[in-house]
Amino acid sequence: MDPIANYIEHTLLRADATTADIEKLCAEALQYQFIGVCVNGSWVRHARLCLQDTNVKIVSVAGFPLGAASTAVKRFETETAIADGAQEIDAVLHIGRLKQRDDAYVLAELREIVQAAAARPVKVIIETCLLNEEEKIRACRLTVASGAHFVKTSTGFSAGGATVDDVALMRKTVGREFGVKASGGIRDAKTALAMINAGATRIGTSAGIAIVGGLSNK
Repeated sequence: MDPIANYIEHTLLRADATTADIEKLCAEALQYQFIGVCVNGSWVRHARLCLQDTNVKIVSVAGFPLGAASTAVKRFETETAIADGAQEIDAVLHIGRLKQRDDAYVLAELREIVQAAAARPVKVIIETCLLNEEEKIRACRLTVASGAHFVKTSTGFSAGGATVDDVALMRKTVGREFGVKASGGIRDAKTALAMINAGATRIGTSAGIAIVGGLSNK
């Protein structure tokens, strides 16, 4: 197995994904031994069937992609995904509440999601392209305080994706042991390795095959 495969969450969150697309995603994850697949909630059960008795993790999302759903909705999405077989949850932080410095709301909501995940890893998407440096640091600190397990750069559906500088800032803020997931616009081996060198412990991408292929061709 290519060592970088164990960083990659093979991702398909497009609105037009079909059953056949999900089956292809899961088959590719098995073939290339990616650490997981990341799918929208309605596809979790099917992904579980495709990946039963394998080591590939099933990751799903809550509050995706805007983060502006109510806490109750995010909690329900999390509970439903876990019941359907998701092993990890990527939840979008409420960006507007963070920007208006309503940290109590943000923290309480993240704790609700962590509780709903029932000890499964929770990754908090802070959508770095919409934040200034102070907001990024505060979002990371709230994520750590919530009991979540990772902080994540981006949904891939906003104005920008992961940057090396953001990953480095996140790593510096959360410390050495906390998870950092780089996601959004990572499409080649050079970029993926730069993210890992900056401190990423997971890579969310729809281009995992190209990344692994780019390394093996060197």
